[in-house]
Amino acid sequence: MQITLTVNGETRDMDLDPRVTLLDALRDHLRLTGSKKGCDHGQCGACTVLMDGRRVNACLVLAAMAEGAEITTVEGLGRPGSLNPLQQEFVACDGFQCGYCTPGQIMSATGMLAEARDGWPSHVSESLAGPVALTDGEIAERMSGNLCRCAAYPGIRQAISNCAGTSAEAAKEAAE
Repeated sequence: MQITLTVNGETRDMDLDPRVTLLDALRDHLRLTGSKKGCDHGQCGACTVLMDGRRVNACLVLAAMAEGAEITTVEGLGRPGSLNPLQQEFVACDGFQCGYCTPGQIMSATGMLAEARDGWPSHVSESLAGPVALTDGEIAERMSGNLCRCAAYPGIRQAISNCAGTSAEAAKEAAE
């Protein structure tokens, strides 16, 4: 099946079996190996990418379903020597250990920050309308679909908080 994917701003024509997932198309056909295959069941978040700005588990999306969408992978955010602000914060806050989940964490955080900016509530948001305060608990809830076997969660949440322009301490005080 012929499909055209737009990945990190570049249009790519591909001839794929219709059963190929977006994750396999990215990793095996386009050689973009930042997105990881963790559980292959949509439960760990290691494969998170943005599809039209919204975070998705690439292992659950067929490549054919992504035709016409703008796909952004971690490779599209920044490169060594030219990291985006969130990637810089992950490094500064030691928001990783083994690094396997890090690309998915960064992509999920990128999508989550956009959702919060747009006022989308989470299950722990105090209000369904209005601005969202990115407290430590709010960030933890919004990132709950991304697992880290090394338990680097405090550094991950701090990196996200710093990038959002808040500190975990200030957000905690605001919540009290």
